[in-house]
Amino acid sequence: MATVAYRKKTQIFKENPIWYKLKQNKLTWVGIVILSLIVLFSLFAPLLTPYSPTKINIAEKFQSPSFHHWFGTDEVGRDIFTRILYGARLSLGFSILVIAVASFIGVVIGTISGYLGSIFDQIIMRIADMVLAFPNLILAMALAAILGPNLQNAMLAVAIVKIPVYIRLARSEALVIKEKLFVKSAETFGISKPRIILRHFIPNAFSPVMIQATLDVGDAILLISTLGFLGLGAQPPAPEWGAMISVGWQYLLTYWWYPTFPGLMLFLSAGALNLIGDGIRDVLDPKSAR
Repeated sequence: MATVAYRKKTQIFKENPIWYKLKQNKLTWVGIVILSLIVLFSLFAPLLTPYSPTKINIAEKFQSPSFHHWFGTDEVGRDIFTRILYGARLSLGFSILVIAVASFIGVVIGTISGYLGSIFDQIIMRIADMVLAFPNLILAMALAAILGPNLQNAMLAVAIVKIPVYIRLARSEALVIKEKLFVKSAETFGISKPRIILRHFIPNAFSPVMIQATLDVGDAILLISTLGFLGLGAQPPAPEWGAMISVGWQYLLTYWWYPTFPGLMLFLSAGALNLIGDGIRDVLDPKSAR
């Protein structure tokens, strides 16, 4: 009986290729576990720590890691463990929001551009090429400096940098899809172009966009944190990881825990998202199967 049950379970997995491939990729599950723990800890931060992420306590400044302060304290006595947990909401949460907005805008513009073609397509693609000609970090720094140093402007700068990637991706899919028979049939029967785009183009662009978005979240975390490190992102006393490292690296030789733990969380988050992105790419993109 046990053998029969096992065979039925295995057959169910094989009949669902997405779940079966994902189950076989152990590194993807490592990324999922790490990211899930970070998200859960940040959501339940008020229950996990009694300290405030911004309240100053000079009497306890530069306390080394201990039972009372797991990751030590900073130069004004704030608990670093608490600031890291609350900082995950900024660094991770806003990075996901940035990529969600960038991918949505990019897919809409890229799909319309690829489907309509003509001069509109040429203008959109030349603008996208101009943006993509600059390195992501350099352009994000320039935009953040122009807009002003705060977290909202840093998010906007990263979104602007990322939008052209999704425009090109959605456009390339649209150029292929618009030649398909079902699109030609829809046009023949007089279905409106907006409905064709919503019904056929955007759903068919989901897989490549999902793969790119998952990988880009890790990059967005690094970009937002880098802008924070350079003073162009989140400003004190916001518990953002890049801003914490920006101050903490000055004390690296004497108070090693200050920049080390925020840097470690940044590394774990970006690494976990890249592992998840690789796994999703292997599942949704047959060409990438190894």
